[in-house]
Amino acid sequence: MLFAASAFSYGDRVALSIAGVSISRDLHLNALRLGYLFSGFSWAYVAGQLPAGGLLDRYGSKRVYGTSIVLWSLCALLVGFAGYLPAAIAFSVIFGLRLLSGLAQSPVFPGNGRIVASWFPTAERGTASAIFNSSQYFALVLFGPIMGWIVHISGWKQCFWFLGALGFVLVYLWSKVIHGVKDHPRINQAEIDFIEQGGGLTNIDFRAGKAQKPANRLTWSAVKMLLSNRMLVGIYLGQYCITTLTWFFLTWFPVYLYEARHMSIVKVGIMAALPALCGSIGGILGGVVSDKLLRMGHSLTFARKVPIVSGMLLAVTMLGCNYTNTQWLVMVLLSFAFFGKGFGALGWTVIADTSPKPLIGINGGLFNLIGNLAGVTTPIVIGYIVKRTGSFNDALIFVAATAVMAIVAYLPIVGEIKRVDFDLPEPSGGAA
Repeated sequence: MLFAASAFSYGDRVALSIAGVSISRDLHLNALRLGYLFSGFSWAYVAGQLPAGGLLDRYGSKRVYGTSIVLWSLCALLVGFAGYLPAAIAFSVIFGLRLLSGLAQSPVFPGNGRIVASWFPTAERGTASAIFNSSQYFALVLFGPIMGWIVHISGWKQCFWFLGALGFVLVYLWSKVIHGVKDHPRINQAEIDFIEQGGGLTNIDFRAGKAQKPANRLTWSAVKMLLSNRMLVGIYLGQYCITTLTWFFLTWFPVYLYEARHMSIVKVGIMAALPALCGSIGGILGGVVSDKLLRMGHSLTFARKVPIVSGMLLAVTMLGCNYTNTQWLVMVLLSFAFFGKGFGALGWTVIADTSPKPLIGINGGLFNLIGNLAGVTTPIVIGYIVKRTGSFNDALIFVAATAVMAIVAYLPIVGEIKRVDFDLPEPSGGAA
């Protein structure tokens, strides 16, 4: 269920990138303005991370996450209708709706991390987190060809109507499938004991029908405590670098195939799915390999860092695209890079391993806030580079360089990976 919900969340982001060529033509946008439109989602998504973490900790994952799905589906429907407005007005309205959609989707990945931390023992979290995290790649696999086909036969507005309608089906499924560990109608005490003995945090949500005072509130003192920990700061920085790769693939990658590699919009939808499929496979394998290393007796630090570092090294292969004009070789290199990015994307696993127990939601929100600053910077930086140089070559160098910086973050900065233990002060009106 987390995989499906996250795939739809990323599908909402993919829709804009696949439709980007048609939108830029209809609204008369240059590369830089299109980059700003791509970034609109992330401005509010980033701003919403800490409040989303606090809401998740206060009201529980099921309720907050379900509301999120309803709101982003509504925004998608409205983006389609905004296409009928005059071009100058349509740009502003779509940008505003993307801001609202980003705000609505801010609880998604902190919620994923929180649910995994409660439902899965430590030795299973890598695989569980990798499964939901692979949704970002599978979204291109699933929605890329569909959106390319819809744009070709009907237009870009219909992409957003399609996604919005499916979103309301998703929220119904969410309401039926997701439960807290101890509230699940089919769970037994043996399974609860197994999860708890393996390190699962089964008590972080409310018990059904038993309102309790939340264990913590979102306070600046809690945020400062998290930012004072060198290991956590290294994880946050590493996530920013890894997410830069994500946002290249989610925004400018289809435009790169269309403009730099001269593919039709239908072919872009199909070809963009191939590297994304490799990323999805890599994403799941990264978690499986990490958990396997842990079960073999390796330290948590070794088991998490090996896939991250090796994956980022593999992602650097995208630089080879600057030295060939052969389309099939370009797709092979990007597939390797996408696989490596997926293989190394274990940030949410590491957060589940390291978060202070009373601050699971807040730490996930802070982690996702810093990581998704890349969603603001990456589309704009690449848009500026392409507008200034008329080429994507320097853009690929920029993206590959951030993969190298992710390795720097996880090796010398993070150090040993272990759970942080804070003694939280009682909240005293300093809620953020």
